[in-house]
Amino acid sequence: MKIIELDLTNCQTLYDLHERIRIAFDFPDWYGKNWSAFWDLLWSECDADKVIIRGERSLPADFNKHLLKMHEILERNRAFRKQHRLPPFVYEIENGEA
Repeated sequence: MKIIELDLTNCQTLYDLHERIRIAFDFPDWYGKNWSAFWDLLWSECDADKVIIRGERSLPADFNKHLLKMHEILERNRAFRKQHRLPPFVYEIENGEA
C-alpha cells in the first residue's frame, strides 16, 4: 500500500499549501498550483492508495474554503477509482476521518 503524508502545519499562503501538495504527491515542478491541476494530476498520475493529512487545525480560518475544495477533490478521486474499478483510494484527516 502506497501512503502519502501531507503535512500542512503552519502553511502561510495558498502557494505554500500547493507547494506542500506538490512535494508530498511527488508532482512535477510544472504542477500548476491550483485545484484544477491538483485534480488532473491526482487522477492521472497519483498511484497512492491512501493520503494522510496533518496540520489542518494549525491553519487560519481563511484556509477553510481551500481545505473544503481539497477534500472535495480527494472525494472525487475516491469515487472515480470506485466507478472505474481501480484500486481503492482513501484519505484520513488528522484527528478525523474522511
